[in-house]
Amino acid sequence: MAFATNVISRSMVTSAARMAAIKNVTIVGGGQMGAGIAQVAAQTGHAVTVVDLSQQVLDNSMAYIQKSLARIAKKKYAEDPAGGTEFVNSILGSISMVTDAESAVGSSDLVIEAIIENIKIKQDLFSKLDKVAPANTIFVSNTSSLQISDIASVTSRKDRFGGLHFFNPVSMMKLVEVVRINDTSEETYNSLMDFSKALGKTPITCRDTPGFVVNRLLVPYMCEAVRMIERGDATTRDVDIGMKLGAGYPMGPFELVDYVGVDVIKFILDGWHESYPDEALFQPSETINKLVADGKLGVKTGEGFYKYNK
Repeated sequence: MAFATNVISRSMVTSAARMAAIKNVTIVGGGQMGAGIAQVAAQTGHAVTVVDLSQQVLDNSMAYIQKSLARIAKKKYAEDPAGGTEFVNSILGSISMVTDAESAVGSSDLVIEAIIENIKIKQDLFSKLDKVAPANTIFVSNTSSLQISDIASVTSRKDRFGGLHFFNPVSMMKLVEVVRINDTSEETYNSLMDFSKALGKTPITCRDTPGFVVNRLLVPYMCEAVRMIERGDATTRDVDIGMKLGAGYPMGPFELVDYVGVDVIKFILDGWHESYPDEALFQPSETINKLVADGKLGVKTGEGFYKYNK
């Protein structure tokens, strides 16, 4: 009987852990991605704190969220402007903006890191937060290219560490990649899956591999398109038209590179090549390197593979 009681007790504890929903969310990084995550979390009833070292970034983040919510309210409350204003204000009221990350995580169920793609900076952040966050707080990174296990290595909570890779713009893109490292516990994984669903997203699961699912396929695809024009196999525009009309893609690979940022693609490719120098798909591109050196980074600079009217 004692054995049975112990089994029941452990089962009840596990169930309780699974049922403990994430309510308080801290997002470190007030850029466009961090602001987007903050918006969808606040819209779905979570208490959100956004952290950034720069007050100007936080002000811009709140303005971005307010503008995005206003667009939603305009459609949802077309016949009720007062209701739309109340909708916007109620969501903004559940978002706090602060500059001190260590004080912000004191009551956090989940900390989402969405800062610069620099492994040392991410490790320094999580090392500090690990010392002050509650023992049950889950840590995740929104990195799109770095190894989650490398980021988690500086913490004492590897069982409560994983990846949540959102896509931009967060308010519109439905996918979230839930990344498990070898140490991620089943309870942590389940909590991250449940949280993603609570945001209205569709989560998929991936091991801690370079680029996870989407970028692991997408970046080599874009780079192979660049290699085609380097060999003179086809023109940039013909490749884009071919993939849109022949494969049904909404954007061609060169349009996509320009939209994402040529510098972003170079950063990812360089990092993967450094870690996996013998992988042919991760070889650097002279064309991409030259565009970055010339400051032609795509849509954001007015020129990349195409020219844009800024």
